[in-house]
Amino acid sequence: MDIQKMQSLYGLKWSPFSPEVPTEALLMTPKAASFCHRVESLVIDGGFGMITGEPGTGKSVMLRQLAERLGSLRDLAVAVLSRPQSGMVDFYREIGMIFGFPTASNNRWGSYHSLRDKWIAHIESTLLRPVLLIDEAQEMPAPVLCELRLLSSVAFDSKSILTVILCGDNRLPERFRSPELAPLGSRIRTRYRAESASKEEMIKAMNERLTAAGNRMLMTGELIETLVDHCAGNYRVLLQSADEVLAYAMQHDAKQVDTKLYFDLYQPPEQRQRKATTSQRKG
Repeated sequence: MDIQKMQSLYGLKWSPFSPEVPTEALLMTPKAASFCHRVESLVIDGGFGMITGEPGTGKSVMLRQLAERLGSLRDLAVAVLSRPQSGMVDFYREIGMIFGFPTASNNRWGSYHSLRDKWIAHIESTLLRPVLLIDEAQEMPAPVLCELRLLSSVAFDSKSILTVILCGDNRLPERFRSPELAPLGSRIRTRYRAESASKEEMIKAMNERLTAAGNRMLMTGELIETLVDHCAGNYRVLLQSADEVLAYAMQHDAKQVDTKLYFDLYQPPEQRQRKATTSQRKG
């Protein structure tokens, strides 16, 4: 999208409907704030947490907000695993890299103990367990998930030296029903389930994004309600539709982004033609 045109037409600092908006533009619901608070408590003792939900319900947004909040805690090491689908060798290579400790791909035993020693030293100096955030965790191979459980536990499984937040779609909790992964599933201490948002939450989220982007009045209230009514509680559908309407408005140099533009964009051509013909006859 043409950022310069967006700025000149509407005074926006950035596209309010992009997935890459700053974290401060994201609505923090009471449910999300409660989960963040529980994870802040979790980092004291360590262990596993989980974020799940259908696609488009805000799982990754929740993970971003959590990362931002944890990142503000003094002396807390927060890392993000970028390739959850990796096998064991690449898993050790990446986890060593993101925690600042090179690991040898041909020495899994040494890597295992080196990482544990590093985390234990961090705990002794800060009293906080390092945090590992994993998005799309449903893609992780079962042996890697099992290794992560063993890697994070000491003293006969009575003590955790790492906090892990797994985020994934509804296949993730289903995987923990298998005998192989049931031991890990039983160790998940705090959970967040993303669900279809209410109309009020979605309107508030839209207004939050528009305000943060620099133009709260960019879209009429009627248009925002129309967009919300047609997205079935799915944030991804809502933002994609809003972004399309904004692009259409810019294409036509529209000063106001309203429901007329929405119906011009989404109404089938035959309906638009009938509407135009009817208007001409009335005229």
